[in-house]
Amino acid sequence: QVQLVESGGGLVQAGNSLRLSCAGSGLILGNYAMGWFRQAPGKEREFVAAVEWSTPSLAPSTYYTDAVKGRFTISRDNANNTVNLQMNTLKREDTAVYYCAAGALTGWRALKSPNSYAYWGQGTQVTVSS
Repeated sequence: QVQLVESGGGLVQAGNSLRLSCAGSGLILGNYAMGWFRQAPGKEREFVAAVEWSTPSLAPSTYYTDAVKGRFTISRDNANNTVNLQMNTLKREDTAVYYCAAGALTGWRALKSPNSYAYWGQGTQVTVSS
């Protein structure tokens, strides 16, 4: 059974940091493109960051939405079958439920589209207070 489980969310003051993790079971995350999405109340789910599937010789490409560039970093930990999202300098507008997703896809246009992903976690709440 394929399962993605997010962790690391919580309540944090603006300007501080959080690290989200997405742990996989039933699939090897390194063989999939991985994305982080978020959904705030009353809004559609939006793309946050993505990383291409791993290859032995090249570091996988990463992509970010403009709102988080320079503040968020997506990374793989293949040894632990996890994907992490380091979130620094958090802002109130980062408040949302954050989801990780896995899919057999490549390329920027596919990676930023939630419809491209086959597997989703249940989400973790991130709340940033002023």
